[in-house]
Amino acid sequence: MSHAVEMIPPRPAPPVKARRISGARIAGYAILTLWAVLGLALTWYLASSWDPEKIERYGWRYLDGLATTLILTFGSITLGAVLSFPVTFARMAKNRLLNAVAYGYVYVFRSTPMLLQIFLIYYGLGSFRPQIEAVGLWWFFREAWYCALFAMTLNTAAYQAEILRGAIESVPRGQTEGAKSLGLPASVTFWKIILPQALIVALRPYGNEIIFMIKGSAVVAVVTVLDLMGQTRYAFSRTFDYQTYLWAAIFYLAIVEALRHTWGAIEARLTRHLKR
Repeated sequence: MSHAVEMIPPRPAPPVKARRISGARIAGYAILTLWAVLGLALTWYLASSWDPEKIERYGWRYLDGLATTLILTFGSITLGAVLSFPVTFARMAKNRLLNAVAYGYVYVFRSTPMLLQIFLIYYGLGSFRPQIEAVGLWWFFREAWYCALFAMTLNTAAYQAEILRGAIESVPRGQTEGAKSLGLPASVTFWKIILPQALIVALRPYGNEIIFMIKGSAVVAVVTVLDLMGQTRYAFSRTFDYQTYLWAAIFYLAIVEALRHTWGAIEARLTRHLKR
């Protein structure tokens, strides 16, 4: 059996090889510089065009539109999440009729623009006013705000149903087989084992869907709903000042960035046990 007679003396770390300046790096630096210049120019433009009178006159409108946008977005996301559960189960059902109806709903609302869906609900259902009044729902469909919320709910429910279905089907089948071998009922297996794992998989797609709905909610302005975009159009029609749209863009950027960081923190918290 051999053994070490003397210790190997310490040696310095190998020198770091100098990175060559490639064309991709030069292009990257050029693009970053361009973005920095554009950001500084935008900041200078907003600062030089600052008009306290316009801010006092239209600032509250932006805040009111922002509140409307948030209520529409998170209201539709919540209602869509509730609606997506039965749609998901129908998509996964063995009953062909139930599966076909759910598939048709998802296919239609994922394949057509949300603006078209809002038009069909707000303007199209107005053609059936006598029938809607007969069932006592005209108070709902005559209001643009309710129609926008309804259309956004149906739209996001179709997307959330597919997100949830894909997440459930991504859970390994061995999880279900292991639960059966322990004698657990199917309801406990789904709610305690399958669904928690599926929701972790669906976290990021859900966050992307919320961001999409925040940006997509701007289309409700065309049916007279004064959300953030609607209030921006109103302010522009009175001032013809281009910076009204810049402020709207800043508001949307702030909402999306806040949501992105918040969702990232939630995801890190819920998946902390999966990190090595």
